[in-house]
Amino acid sequence: MNISVVIPTYNRYDFLKRALASVYTQTHLPDEVIVIDDGSTDKTSEIQKDFPQIIYIYQKNAGVSSARNLGIKNAKYEWIAFLDSDDTWDEDKLKKQIEFHTNNPEIFMSYTAEKWIRDDKEVKIPKKFQKHGGHIFTHCLSHCIIAPSSSILHKSLFDSVGVFDESLEVCEDYDLWIRIALKYEIALINEPLITKYAGHADQLSFKFWGMDRFRVLALEKLLPDMYAHTVYFFEGKFQSEALELEALKAMLVQKYKLLLKGALKYDKIADIKEYEEKIKIYE
Repeated sequence: MNISVVIPTYNRYDFLKRALASVYTQTHLPDEVIVIDDGSTDKTSEIQKDFPQIIYIYQKNAGVSSARNLGIKNAKYEWIAFLDSDDTWDEDKLKKQIEFHTNNPEIFMSYTAEKWIRDDKEVKIPKKFQKHGGHIFTHCLSHCIIAPSSSILHKSLFDSVGVFDESLEVCEDYDLWIRIALKYEIALINEPLITKYAGHADQLSFKFWGMDRFRVLALEKLLPDMYAHTVYFFEGKFQSEALELEALKAMLVQKYKLLLKGALKYDKIADIKEYEEKIKIYE
């Protein structure tokens, strides 16, 4: 099982060094490591001196989705492991996922539990990010429960559902995971094999207000295909998509109502009308 690691980065030279150090101390080393520099203006290009074995690719700033997609395009191997440049891996992360997929060749994606560090202290992970394995589509609708840095997936999934949506400034990972989860089983390695660090100012989750706006866009994109296909075939059994469709519509209504509250608070007339009309359609 050959692994390509894809690391997108932007102006995170020091964090990137930490991330790469965690890659090269793995008990099972990857076959290649691709760093996509998304237009950095700091010392990021010097990372090649620190880690001459990496594949370093520079592109003009186009966002994390574009960077990850470029990494996928340049990856030589069939399995892709993502790592965000401000995260790190436990030394057995790749080993344990490779062991799982070797023993379960019918599963094309897995992810792991995680540990959160904020201002150098471990913090409790909110219940809404609880991890699930298997047919997890309905568990993925509220929030993004899969950290990109925890994931390993086979390239064939991109042929099936597409790559990261470059039109989404954030929640691009949420968007891809729900597309995969709708069609495929996703395994959980229920051990905290990655560490996510919070508290630095350039985190995308802190940059944009109203993250549900982007989740709504991702959910709305799924509706046409879900309406068009009422049944799909999986593991030898026909399963109705009706439950998934109803769960998606219910989640849309929930998020529309939350966004409507914000629109009412700030007297955004156009948004108020839009969300009121959408609630009537799906409720």
